[in-house]
Amino acid sequence: MEDILIALYYVSAIVIIILHYTGWLEDRAMEWVVYLVAVLLFPMLYFAYTP
Repeated sequence: MEDILIALYYVSAIVIIILHYTGWLEDRAMEWVVYLVAVLLFPMLYFAYTP
């Protein structure tokens, strides 16, 4: 189950990066989503890869 959650995080992060570079997020004033993904990256990696 943990691997599925990690995969979902990475897929959503890739989608958000694509939306950021195409300008879709800026048009809708949702640039804060990029920062949210960046902040959630560190705890996700810590809890996902520590034994």
